[in-house]
Amino acid sequence: MRAPAVPYSSAFSLQFKDFLTLYNKVTEMCFSRCVDNLNERNLASHEDVCVDRCVTKFARFNQNMMNFYVEVQTTINAKRMEEVEEKARVAAQQQKEERQREEQRLKELAATAVLTPVSPTAPGNLSI
Repeated sequence: MRAPAVPYSSAFSLQFKDFLTLYNKVTEMCFSRCVDNLNERNLASHEDVCVDRCVTKFARFNQNMMNFYVEVQTTINAKRMEEVEEKARVAAQQQKEERQREEQRLKELAATAVLTPVSPTAPGNLSI
């Protein structure tokens, strides 16, 4: 059973929500790791460098994970297609064998069936 199709705008909204959630988590994580002084309006130079490295590290990690996911998903999809094709071949072969058995059974039945004439005086026969 297939899942109902998600309208484009709804799918976009979900993706945008996921992006914002991820963005907020990265921001919070890098802020808590790097910012140690809230007394000044601007970041200190070491804080700025730390935040930049933190975000860059996360972006690279995320990109590597997505590349790995694409590779793995491609392999999984190829295996699934092979399995589906194999099941289709097996089902087609079974149907072919079933048709052949049925044809053979009908041939055997036709060869053994003998028509016997019925006498006109047999009870239950209608005669004109």
